[in-house]
Amino acid sequence: MDILSVIGVFLGFIAVVGGNFLEGGQLASLVNFPALLIVFGGTLGATFLHFSPHIILKSIKNLLLIVRPRKLTLDKQIGKVVRWSALARKEGLLGLEVIVDKETDPFAKKGLQLLVDGNEPEVIRDCLEVELNTIEHIEMQAAKVYEAMGGYSPTIGIIGAVVGLIQVMQNLANPELLGAGIATAFVATIYGVGFANLFFLPVANKLKLQAYALLQSKELMLEGITAIAEGENPRNIELKLSGYIS
Repeated sequence: MDILSVIGVFLGFIAVVGGNFLEGGQLASLVNFPALLIVFGGTLGATFLHFSPHIILKSIKNLLLIVRPRKLTLDKQIGKVVRWSALARKEGLLGLEVIVDKETDPFAKKGLQLLVDGNEPEVIRDCLEVELNTIEHIEMQAAKVYEAMGGYSPTIGIIGAVVGLIQVMQNLANPELLGAGIATAFVATIYGVGFANLFFLPVANKLKLQAYALLQSKELMLEGITAIAEGENPRNIELKLSGYIS
């Protein structure tokens, strides 16, 4: 579990609420349903228009990665590739056929199948790079959903502020109604800027880091399988792949 993500979310929002309290404000002053509806409704609407349903669903699924990152053990992957290489040198590439059925990673399984089928190293690399590029596109687009929300949210917050001020102008003759409009104006701005900088943009960056880690893991596997296809010595493969661990 990524405890820093949990601490970061709570610390950010507690800082805002605590600062408001120290200034003599109350929690109720930061709660405004019309402002919440404008900012979140508008942000979600713009985001849904921006991205495809597939990417939106992927971004929701990936949100869990900020607290439960993927367990990517590169050292274990290197050990696995080295064992495959030793088996291939001992029994030939067809000896890897029993490994294909046991492999749970679809990317590695595809590479092993290409090896067993006797494809040239260039063909194996090209096929795996196509899949790697697809994985990169999907993962980065999922992260960009929150990046886009971080861009839309402050702007929608300004729209909420303008809407609140319009209500103020329309009720200048009724002083008792001015408070609600002014509250909506300022709280909408707080919602827009606060959630963008305390949640949406940090989440986007955290998901990008997770995407980079996943891509590094896949690149390691690609290089390892290609090296096996080229007939490299298992020891050389291990030394080569150890460069991914620093």
